[in-house]
Amino acid sequence: MTWSELVMGAAPRRGDRPAVSDVRSGEVLSYAVFASRVKQVAAGLHRHGLRRGERVLVRLPVGASLPVAVHGVAWAGGIASLDASADARLVIGQGPTDAAAAGGAQRVFAVRAEPGAPPFGELRGHGELEFGPLAGPALALGGRVFDHTELGRDLRVLPARLSVRSSDVVLAAVSDVFTGLRLLDLALMVGAHVVVAHEPTLIGCRVLAQERRATLAVAPHDLAKRLLGDSSLRVLDERALVDSLIP
Repeated sequence: MTWSELVMGAAPRRGDRPAVSDVRSGEVLSYAVFASRVKQVAAGLHRHGLRRGERVLVRLPVGASLPVAVHGVAWAGGIASLDASADARLVIGQGPTDAAAAGGAQRVFAVRAEPGAPPFGELRGHGELEFGPLAGPALALGGRVFDHTELGRDLRVLPARLSVRSSDVVLAAVSDVFTGLRLLDLALMVGAHVVVAHEPTLIGCRVLAQERRATLAVAPHDLAKRLLGDSSLRVLDERALVDSLIP
């Protein structure tokens, strides 16, 4: 089973239950919609000529669109690059200005509706790609390329090690995109619900945790320490999500 298959594996049983709630945009992504959009984005990228092993620059914040974009690229057989200045022909970003970050960029699919770039939703208008790759490179970060096997093997051990369960409502207050992607992957794999905080602060996280009945908060070390003390909220240092891949 590939990395993306693992992440989408809970979709059939979780169906219309919420997968990701994005406080920034107000979007709530269900499990069924998540899996469908990944396959639609993959089909759209194929239509735009994505070649196996080709890099697509993904310049998005942690939120509902991030796992759809990353796994859409990986499901299409491409490499989702989180390196801000990577060379790429295709870019998935917030707006047309993201093209300036990629050498040789020919097309930017923008999550925000702005003049000068086709919308990210344009990739979803060409059906679904039912079958992804069996193996191969999938994610690029910091000069390294991770393949499906490595990412999937590492992801499988995280639920038991970090005690993340399908019943959890996870407050994501992480500090960077890769850590956020790892948290989203983990939560989606087990069938949990992720609530993504926008510019998280101590007070903001406490309020959001109470409003959304969060059971687990994941945050940078200093913020995680300050969130301790609420018996109803488990707290996890975000470093535990990435130290097995990037020591």
